[in-house]
Amino acid sequence: MNRSFLIAGIVLAVLVVAAASVFRVGEAEQVIITQFGDPIGEPIGSPGLHFKVPFVQQVNYFDKRFLEWDGSPNQVPTKDKRFIWVDTYARWRIVAPLRFFQRLRDERGAQSRLDDILDGETRNAVARYDLIELVRNTNRNPDDIPIEAEEEEVILNVIAKGRDQVSREILERAASRTSDLGIELLDLRIKRINYVEEVQRDVFARMIAERQRIAELYRSEGQGEAARIEGERERDLQRIQSEAFRAAEELRGKADAEATDIYAAAYGRDADFYSFTRSLETYEKVIDPGTMLILGTDSEFLKFLDRPR
Repeated sequence: MNRSFLIAGIVLAVLVVAAASVFRVGEAEQVIITQFGDPIGEPIGSPGLHFKVPFVQQVNYFDKRFLEWDGSPNQVPTKDKRFIWVDTYARWRIVAPLRFFQRLRDERGAQSRLDDILDGETRNAVARYDLIELVRNTNRNPDDIPIEAEEEEVILNVIAKGRDQVSREILERAASRTSDLGIELLDLRIKRINYVEEVQRDVFARMIAERQRIAELYRSEGQGEAARIEGERERDLQRIQSEAFRAAEELRGKADAEATDIYAAAYGRDADFYSFTRSLETYEKVIDPGTMLILGTDSEFLKFLDRPR
């Protein structure tokens, strides 16, 4: 019985030792072997099973893939004294795991070191350039400006480098400082630029005032155009009315002339009958049920009533 327990213990010990002496390296991993905290041998980058001294040597894994660095927004003054928030991000990878382990130990140490290097280079770069260099990428052609802005005078300041070149400059300067850390910086970009809150309020106020000025310009132009159209309408209306009045007066004059000719012809044919019909027309216009006339018996107005023809 005791011998069986001894054999089982030996077998278990062998299995434990064997398990402690074997480790696996994945496709996206690289390994540094340390013994009592000091690196031993060359880095292991080939995937598969590998061996080490059990319980004495320690396996330290590092990622082969591209890693992310996301900086915190920093308040930075530009060359033209504009205080802005700058938010950047970068991509990096471990290219020399032994040097990386000796200088930084792990990814947490690398992130902390990258914070110092990238934030510092970003601050230095922003302080060397005006705000317009950090906002724009190219010198735009005024012909590309929207039509609604063509009525105003367009002045585009010329930039020397632009946002992309400034980002590349930060990357190059930071890469020269990270090369001895076993790190390769792959890319760096400015994710966001914004004014600080105090300046932002002033900028928004100026933008609102500018939009209101343009709106007032369009509104005044619209009112001027409306006044011009109203004036043309009144002018055309007066012209049409005057022409219509002239035509009506001409027709009325012709009608009066024809009526006069008819009256004259009728009077020439029978003066008494003409006088009689005109008197009847006068009676119709003057006498109605609500009219009371007091006339003398010798009045000419009653001659056809007094002596019927």
